[in-house]
Amino acid sequence: MIRFGPAGIPLSCKGRTLMDGIEDVHALGLTSMEVQLIRSNTYERLPDDEEIGRSPSELETDLIVQINRPDAKGTQPIHDSKEKIRREDKLIVLESGLCHSYLELYDMAEYAKDHDVQLSVHSNYYVDLSGRNEMVERSKNNIMWAGLICDALDGVLVSTQLGFYGSKGKKGGGELIVKNVRDIRDWWKENKLKPLIGLETSGRQEIYGSIDEVLSAVKRVKGTAPVVNFAHLHSRENGNLREEGDFAAVLNKVQKASGGFLYTSFSGVEHHGGNELRLTPIKRGDLRFEPLAELIVQENDDMTIISSSPLLEHDAIYMKVIFERVLTRQVSRTEEIKEK
Repeated sequence: MIRFGPAGIPLSCKGRTLMDGIEDVHALGLTSMEVQLIRSNTYERLPDDEEIGRSPSELETDLIVQINRPDAKGTQPIHDSKEKIRREDKLIVLESGLCHSYLELYDMAEYAKDHDVQLSVHSNYYVDLSGRNEMVERSKNNIMWAGLICDALDGVLVSTQLGFYGSKGKKGGGELIVKNVRDIRDWWKENKLKPLIGLETSGRQEIYGSIDEVLSAVKRVKGTAPVVNFAHLHSRENGNLREEGDFAAVLNKVQKASGGFLYTSFSGVEHHGGNELRLTPIKRGDLRFEPLAELIVQENDDMTIISSSPLLEHDAIYMKVIFERVLTRQVSRTEEIKEK
């Protein structure tokens, strides 16, 4: 199945909550939405009396992503949303602007499932997995919090960028990034999170994320999957995605590593010298969707295509219309051949 959807709440959505966004995506005839975790600030507090003996998943207010519990060795961090809160605990509350509690996320997951809207999450856009320790830890935490949210939403994948190569250069910075991705994956497994960790291609030369780097990282860290951002890839490769064969070369590389589930992003883009300058509506850039539509109609793979265009849902619908036109032409040609 080919799914189209916006990277965030549709711009035309009158309400600005995630539930409003899911409702509008369904009403527009789209079948996917990538939740944008723009900010993820946390603070620590003591539990209220009425919270003692209850779990974070049962609370109506506050999204508690970590319980810090004192023990003989110091402090034990607990991320299980079903863990009962004790009086001596300290609670880490996530302020994201997305929701107020796990209960809200569970309701949204159920609604999305009932209306065939596939959910995913994009972690914070600024990521540094190769630089200063405090920034690396913050980046890792942001991806982990995105994982908790995505898991509660019953989402399929958390997409994340990977950050600059840093002072260690491509080789040393790349190795450090892969090590930190592996740490995140280990935490993911320890907490039994179901979504995949999606490693996104980047659109600038100084940022880790060429298609070969992403595929190498995915091969080395099980539990991760490639995320093909076509606008980023087109920019990084000096605008080389022109014909159907160009897209086929990329997807042929990605197929095996993706395990049959292709997660992608598409937008128009302005670029120069192998670097992305800005995203644009699809009609304004030199990255055309028609060649990709011709390819995916023939291949008939399961694929998610997220519109990261400034026009969000408009360009998601635009891509869906192009895909359906190409599909209709192919069906007509097939029928004509049968009649002859």
